[in-house]
Amino acid sequence: MKILVRMPNWVGDLVMATPVLADLRRAYPEASITAMALSSMVELLREDRSIDALFPFHRHLSQLEKGDDRSIIAKIKAGQYDLGILLPNSFSSAWWFWQGKVKRKIGYSSFSRRFLLTDRVELPEEKMHQVDRYKRLLLPLGIRFSETRPKLIFSQKEIEEAKLLLFRKGYVEGANLVGIHPGAAYGSAKCWPPDRYRELALALVQENLFVVFFGDARASGLISEICLGLPSSVINLAGETSIRELSCLIHDCDVFVTNDSGPMHIAAAVGTPLVALFGSTDDAVTGPYGNPLSVINKKVSCSPCLKRVCPIDFRCMMQISVGEVKTKVLHHV
Repeated sequence: MKILVRMPNWVGDLVMATPVLADLRRAYPEASITAMALSSMVELLREDRSIDALFPFHRHLSQLEKGDDRSIIAKIKAGQYDLGILLPNSFSSAWWFWQGKVKRKIGYSSFSRRFLLTDRVELPEEKMHQVDRYKRLLLPLGIRFSETRPKLIFSQKEIEEAKLLLFRKGYVEGANLVGIHPGAAYGSAKCWPPDRYRELALALVQENLFVVFFGDARASGLISEICLGLPSSVINLAGETSIRELSCLIHDCDVFVTNDSGPMHIAAAVGTPLVALFGSTDDAVTGPYGNPLSVINKKVSCSPCLKRVCPIDFRCMMQISVGEVKTKVLHHV
């Protein structure tokens, strides 16, 4: 059997979907399993032993680029897939599978795409973790809910090569290392204030720890401001890492501090101890899977609001103190 799994479009969601690949492999050990993901993220799955092939694609951004759909559909059709698992709820993903002649198509029945699916799974009414929402799509195959956790695989060679980035910035071999990711893709309401990340970094280096800040190119300005004037044991790698290098460096951290973000799920998937700061989002749905003790969430009355920007006084994040986060970090080092 040939199986095509359309992976989610966001880093954190893609990581949370990796148990689907592992559970499919256990159920169909002889099948050929292909993971279809955005080109910008597909590299995260390169060493995943549950899959046989990667299917990268570009997401079109304008009407002029929608001709790309035809090449994607042609590639799906050429693959002659017997089974397709649609993890995103988008209409376009189901349309591609339908046009690509995937024989059996399983996905959530939403966004007017019922007629495109052979197996329609109703969206759950009860609250459940996003990992379990993905696993639920395997129920039509007789694959029951598992205890499988998200996992990312990296070779020892690339872990060692990524660490060279730290050495070039002055990191001392053997020193305890705290990773910090102060951003989040969805909006500022998910983010602990930058001045508190700065205060935390200063407090940690006073404990003889090295601190490394991570972020993409868009966050480099913010992180440069946070790091301005801090001791040399605070390293700024914002905008300087590929997604696999970032993941390998998170693997090397003794503890990782972050908002609800994609790198938070990467840390959980590589087994790095976490301090995850939650406010506007719900850790019961998007928190580190199976690791609730890593979360700090003050559970204020207006949370989770799921807003991009706080319309009031940001109480959910303002109630998280630097001292509380520092204590939780030191517990891991």
